[in-house]
Amino acid sequence: MVKIRLARHGAKKRPYYRIVVADERKPRDGRFIEEVGRYNPCVHPAMVSFKQDRIDYWIANGAQPTDTVARLLKNAREDA
Repeated sequence: MVKIRLARHGAKKRPYYRIVVADERKPRDGRFIEEVGRYNPCVHPAMVSFKQDRIDYWIANGAQPTDTVARLLKNAREDA
Protein backbone atom coordinates (compact mmCIF):
# COMPACT_ATOMS: atom_id res chain seq x y z
CA MET A 1 0.00 0.00 0.00
CA VAL A 2 1.11 3.55 -0.66
CA LYS A 3 1.29 5.87 2.35
CA ILE A 4 1.68 9.61 2.77
CA ARG A 5 4.06 9.91 5.70
CA LEU A 6 6.90 11.86 7.29
CA ALA A 7 10.57 11.28 6.48
CA ARG A 8 12.89 12.68 9.16
CA HIS A 9 15.83 14.89 8.26
CA GLY A 10 17.83 17.46 10.17
CA ALA A 11 20.29 17.16 13.02
CA LYS A 12 20.11 15.49 16.39
CA LYS A 13 17.36 17.14 18.47
CA ARG A 14 16.59 19.49 15.53
CA PRO A 15 14.12 17.49 13.44
CA TYR A 16 12.93 18.58 10.04
CA TYR A 17 10.45 16.47 8.12
CA ARG A 18 9.57 15.96 4.48
CA ILE A 19 6.07 14.77 3.71
CA VAL A 20 6.51 11.99 1.17
CA VAL A 21 4.48 9.43 -0.73
CA ALA A 22 6.13 6.03 -0.23
CA ASP A 23 5.49 2.32 -0.29
CA GLU A 24 4.76 1.25 3.28
CA ARG A 25 7.39 -1.53 3.04
CA LYS A 26 10.24 0.96 2.55
CA PRO A 27 12.19 2.33 5.56
CA ARG A 28 11.11 5.64 7.10
CA ASP A 29 13.95 7.62 5.51
CA GLY A 30 14.38 5.35 2.49
CA ARG A 31 13.20 5.56 -1.10
CA PHE A 32 10.02 7.44 -1.78
CA ILE A 33 7.84 8.07 -4.82
CA GLU A 34 7.31 11.82 -4.49
CA GLU A 35 7.88 14.64 -2.00
CA VAL A 36 4.61 16.52 -1.44
CA GLY A 37 5.44 18.86 1.44
CA ARG A 38 7.61 19.91 4.35
CA TYR A 39 7.11 20.25 8.11
CA ASN A 40 9.41 22.07 10.55
CA PRO A 41 8.26 21.76 14.19
CA CYS A 42 11.30 23.66 15.56
CA VAL A 43 10.11 27.14 14.56
CA HIS A 44 7.29 28.96 16.28
CA PRO A 45 4.65 28.62 14.90
CA ALA A 46 5.46 25.32 13.21
CA MET A 47 6.04 25.64 9.45
CA VAL A 48 3.90 23.37 7.29
CA SER A 49 3.76 23.55 3.50
CA PHE A 50 1.99 21.20 1.09
CA LYS A 51 1.51 20.64 -2.60
CA GLN A 52 -2.24 20.33 -2.12
CA ASP A 53 -3.00 19.28 -5.69
CA ARG A 54 -0.51 16.39 -5.48
CA ILE A 55 -1.82 15.26 -2.08
CA ASP A 56 -5.38 15.25 -3.45
CA TYR A 57 -4.16 13.27 -6.47
CA TRP A 58 -2.49 10.59 -4.33
CA ILE A 59 -5.44 10.29 -1.93
CA ALA A 60 -7.78 9.90 -4.92
CA ASN A 61 -5.54 7.09 -6.17
CA GLY A 62 -5.66 5.19 -2.86
CA ALA A 63 -2.75 6.55 -0.81
CA GLN A 64 -3.43 6.55 2.93
CA PRO A 65 -2.04 9.40 5.08
CA THR A 66 -0.59 8.40 8.44
CA ASP A 67 -2.27 9.74 11.58
CA THR A 68 0.29 12.54 11.96
CA VAL A 69 0.06 13.64 8.34
CA ALA A 70 -3.75 13.52 8.47
CA ARG A 71 -3.68 15.80 11.53
CA LEU A 72 -1.30 18.24 9.78
CA LEU A 73 -3.52 18.28 6.68
CA LYS A 74 -6.64 18.89 8.75
CA ASN A 75 -5.01 21.76 10.70
CA ALA A 76 -3.67 23.34 7.50
CA ARG A 77 -7.09 23.23 5.84
CA GLU A 78 -8.76 24.78 8.92
CA ASP A 79 -6.23 27.64 8.98
CA ALA A 80 -6.67 28.41 5.28
